[in-house]
Amino acid sequence: MHCDDLSLEFVRVVEKAAIETARTMGKGDRKYADQVAVESMRKEMESLDIEGEIVIGEGERDEAPMLFIGEKVGRGGDPVDIAVDPLEGTNLCATGAPNAIAVLAASERGGLLNAPDIYMDKLVVGPSSKGHVDINAPVEDNLKAIAKRLDRQVQDLVVIVLDRPRHEKLIAEIRKAGARIRLIGDGDLSAGITAAVVGSGVHAVMGTGGAPEGVLTAAAMRCLNGDIQAKLVLTKPSDAERLKTMGITDLNKVYTTHDLAPGKSIIFAASGVTDGTLLQGVRYFGDGVRTQTLVMTNDPHQVRFIDTIHASDDPGVKIRF
Repeated sequence: MHCDDLSLEFVRVVEKAAIETARTMGKGDRKYADQVAVESMRKEMESLDIEGEIVIGEGERDEAPMLFIGEKVGRGGDPVDIAVDPLEGTNLCATGAPNAIAVLAASERGGLLNAPDIYMDKLVVGPSSKGHVDINAPVEDNLKAIAKRLDRQVQDLVVIVLDRPRHEKLIAEIRKAGARIRLIGDGDLSAGITAAVVGSGVHAVMGTGGAPEGVLTAAAMRCLNGDIQAKLVLTKPSDAERLKTMGITDLNKVYTTHDLAPGKSIIFAASGVTDGTLLQGVRYFGDGVRTQTLVMTNDPHQVRFIDTIHASDDPGVKIRF
């Protein structure tokens, strides 16, 4: 798989998904917004010269009409494994809130973990703290380790946590340790990327979220030199059986960045749907549409922010900056 050749093709995929999905913003229908994102992303991927397979998608076979796990995409070419979240932050888009994005990651065959759609406990940190935290250690110890690596006090740290009842104990432990918390309604993938970018003002992401998003976060970490540690979380009896059918027997395994995204060649692309900390959302004007997209590769090691005006074919088109 040639990252440099494919990366701009995947930019087109996430841009198209973002453009179509942003038209559903604020309409209060999260399922419709997700459906539009899935359909537009799938349509664009069909035009790619790849032999693609969805390893992280909108559901397993027979549970989702499009972009299900195991679905083949593309019209032939290099074999590529693809992880997608056509709309990360369905509620955010439906309510017009910040930080909704269209996302995908790709790698050579076997380069992305085929993670089950269950919960995963995650700890995400930036390059400075990489190798100095442990998801099994007490929250206070990890915060002290992060502070030491950043040469600051624990009270100077900002930790992002999903605002969920299940995180009540975690939130209490972070506050007891002295760190500050930014609670978010959705979007722990965007949060993870922010934590890995120096100067963002975010120093860690902690808590339980979706395992598929964990794989996408790991792909981003491979490009940003950040770090994610994760453990699968079983919330119902059927989860254990599901893992067993997927060949996962060690329920206490700590997954590292390289376990989740072991590929030699990684592409990560995300386009803003609504305005956010990381990316601006889609903006429509009379003669076209403007998008902002982040695309990263680890080979070559590049991080690009692409601001695109998709102009109409009108001969009198006016480009606005």
